[in-house]
Amino acid sequence: MRILAVDGALARASAAVWADGRVLARAATDGARGQPTILPGLARDVLAKAGLRAPDLDAVAAVVGPGGFTGLRAALALAQGIALAIGRPAIGVTSGEALAAGLPADLRRTHTVWTVIDTRRGRVLLERFRPGAEASEGPPESLAPEDLPPCDTPLALAGDAVEVVLAALAARGTVAADTGHRLPDAADAAAVAALRLMGRLAPLAALPLYVEPPAVRLPGQG
Repeated sequence: MRILAVDGALARASAAVWADGRVLARAATDGARGQPTILPGLARDVLAKAGLRAPDLDAVAAVVGPGGFTGLRAALALAQGIALAIGRPAIGVTSGEALAAGLPADLRRTHTVWTVIDTRRGRVLLERFRPGAEASEGPPESLAPEDLPPCDTPLALAGDAVEVVLAALAARGTVAADTGHRLPDAADAAAVAALRLMGRLAPLAALPLYVEPPAVRLPGQG
């Protein structure tokens, strides 16, 4: 099973090739801008490093969000275009799934994992994973930090809103572990896509998942 994955959801552009349980090649560029121009080159680079051509792939995956409008669209357009050209499926992976997949297996077995993304508008986008679970408890939720739910198991946090969430939890006496893991990566997204391809996770289309409407408004909108 050979999968090319791309991600531009947050402040990183990344691409990776995953095959038969391991990452053959990965590349990333950190920064909040430039995904549309950076991602195609990263995809070419990792395929070359893996010694593969696009027709050799079994699937193409992309992180679908939540995340920034431009980065998501760039990654999805690239993944959909390659998948269409080679006649393979395009698989979606949420930002939270990719973040959670990047954590140590031992931690995921013993802790509930919350992946938290900062909307930059006073809210966080939360995905929750019970201890040992491959799938999230539900779709991402948009919440004010003070409205985060209770958690009855040891809790670990990942994502770019960790500091905000840690402060909100501390204000009500809840302790959580900071994993230090802030940004999703295509290599982890590829591993999640493999689970989807094997039927261990429910299908997810390679379509944008914004949760909240984009901050940019078109002319004439209020």
